[in-house]
Amino acid sequence: MIETLFSFALATSMLALSPGPDNIFVLTESIVNGIKYGLATVFGLISGCLIHTTLLAFGVSAIIKESESVYLTIKIFGAVYLLYLAYKVYKSDDNIELSQNNIPKKSTLQLFKQGFIMNVLNPKVTIFFLAFFPGFLFSDQLSTVIQFYVLGLIFMLVSLVIFSGIAILSGKISEKIKLNNKIGFYLKWMQVIVFTLIAFLILYK
Repeated sequence: MIETLFSFALATSMLALSPGPDNIFVLTESIVNGIKYGLATVFGLISGCLIHTTLLAFGVSAIIKESESVYLTIKIFGAVYLLYLAYKVYKSDDNIELSQNNIPKKSTLQLFKQGFIMNVLNPKVTIFFLAFFPGFLFSDQLSTVIQFYVLGLIFMLVSLVIFSGIAILSGKISEKIKLNNKIGFYLKWMQVIVFTLIAFLILYK
């Protein structure tokens, strides 16, 4: 059980650190408005994950109880979806833009709400949770609902720590991105590798 939870936390860390729309959004807001505004964005995004965890816990748990073959199918779907994400990143542009132009100043509450709504209304997050979480169920004794909530809380905690770090260190990070025109290339391939590794980890477990 501990090994599975550790693997999940490690995979979550890799995902949180790999460049994506959420952490780029946090980075941009921190640069434009300041650290506390970036942190407000982080708390909004992380809070939205609780909604997706609940949908997953009560929806997928019922499916898993019906059939082990369905559970295996979900795991295969998860691995394939992550490989698809890796392919999409591979085909994408290397450029990462951090523009400060024409971005209106918002309050911390507005940024919290924006982060929350952006996360909750994004169906890709639900699909991603469906692809990612079932491969890390860790107990034959605990109900799948409890296990999904444990995984959800670990995901939220790890993401909160890393995203908060990004917000706090965004000034230094942004300068390096601006000075190094190859940083986008490195970040792109890091994300491809992360998605691919986690896909194989899900299939292996």
